[in-house]
Amino acid sequence: MIPRARATGRALGYQIFYRLPVPLRRRLVRLAVPKYIVGAVTLVRDAEAEGAGRILLLRQPPGHSWTLPAGLLQRGEAPVVGAARELYEESGIRLSPERLRPAVPNAVVHAKGWVDVVFEAEVPASRTELAVDGAEVFEAAWHPLDDLPRLSRATANLLRYYGIGPRAGEVPPAVPPAT
Repeated sequence: MIPRARATGRALGYQIFYRLPVPLRRRLVRLAVPKYIVGAVTLVRDAEAEGAGRILLLRQPPGHSWTLPAGLLQRGEAPVVGAARELYEESGIRLSPERLRPAVPNAVVHAKGWVDVVFEAEVPASRTELAVDGAEVFEAAWHPLDDLPRLSRATANLLRYYGIGPRAGEVPPAVPPAT
């Protein structure tokens, strides 16, 4: 239970805050609330794969490990639009945002200050041409879920939420509350 004096002070603070002009309130919130970087990730499965299945992975600089198609959202960009854009830019796979479905969980909040909004899609690998630029992405390839290559730490951590990869079965850590 909140002590009465503290509750009264809090109520007074809210009354003052909500009387401020909206632009000033927004600025104050931006100063007081922790900031997060938001990225969009697409988990693309091979619709034709048998057995455990296959997923699309990318080898990006420095080239020692593999990642999922992903990138940062542009200001004001809807996460599903950003996911479709990044998928095309990094792998050459052009899917409309309507073809991407939210993964479960759809958003993963990381303790280091970023949020991944994750989407899933299925495409037939035999009829899907992969194209990379050789700079941002060295290689795009389909990999069997039961024989994945070396994954980046961030990718292995993210995939555990979906029961995939070397960390599948581990319980993801709870994100500590912001202070």
